[in-house]
Amino acid sequence: MTVNDAPGGATDEVPQRCGLVAIVGRPNVGKSTLLNALVGQKISITSNKAQTTRHRITGVRTIDEAQFVFVDTPGFQTRHGAALNRTLNRTVQGVLSDVDVVLFVVEAGRFGLDDAKVLGLMQGDAMSGKPVFLIANKLDNVHRRAELAPWLKGMQERHAFAEFVPLSATKEADVQRLLGILKPYLPAQPWFYEPDALTDRSERFLASEIIREKLFRLTGDELPYASTVVIDRFEEEGALRRIAASIVVERDAHKGMIIGSGGERLKRIGSEARQELETLMDAKVFLELWVKVRSGWADDEEHLRSYGYE
Repeated sequence: MTVNDAPGGATDEVPQRCGLVAIVGRPNVGKSTLLNALVGQKISITSNKAQTTRHRITGVRTIDEAQFVFVDTPGFQTRHGAALNRTLNRTVQGVLSDVDVVLFVVEAGRFGLDDAKVLGLMQGDAMSGKPVFLIANKLDNVHRRAELAPWLKGMQERHAFAEFVPLSATKEADVQRLLGILKPYLPAQPWFYEPDALTDRSERFLASEIIREKLFRLTGDELPYASTVVIDRFEEEGALRRIAASIVVERDAHKGMIIGSGGERLKRIGSEARQELETLMDAKVFLELWVKVRSGWADDEEHLRSYGYE
């Protein structure tokens, strides 16, 4: 409990606030970047490749008496073909039924069909009475701010947003402003986590995410969407972590893309992932990477469950 000094030496207890805040939007609008900024440390992977977030990732930020529990979600998929897409969409819908506040992230000045389909999720019975913030991200890409006025008017006609927050997730001042606006919407209740908590995810899970981020960053558009990372071994020996992981793809040609000429690309993926893991875990990391071909894994429910998809 936080205690504030009151006049005359007396103290007034300030009730703790704590709430679940979902971050939703179509792929590649900056949800993971916003989550990392709100938490104050990287816990979710970012990439220019759309749809890098595939799991429900919880980040925690405690400021004074308020604890914000942020839930990053996969970008809602509007093509319901593969089992992977269906699984990701179930994750988004499950998050919305649990939270206290929703941050609906769009690119400032833009609203397309995919955005509209995500906004449609806010109309269900599970969302009745829940405040939804319109987060107009990437504000620095808007050259004439006056153009936002008619856009905002159109957005307000689409949904009764509780707040409109234009921002750039990469700017600390904008992030602090959002936290201040969000704070009164958190329910008055005890914290869910310790005050210094950052995430509920394990080091093992974070290792797979960081490897996957390097995979996407270093292969660009060459590598298809259907690739994932599985941790085969994770051992802790004091200040040492021994990690063995498999990068799973659907075709032999994809395997060649990842390994690269003379194995150089796979070595670079491993090297960059290891360096970031050592910083994150404050430990020495030995990392082994393998590439395996599993044809059709992204459309196989059993494979998805074995790879940790909800």
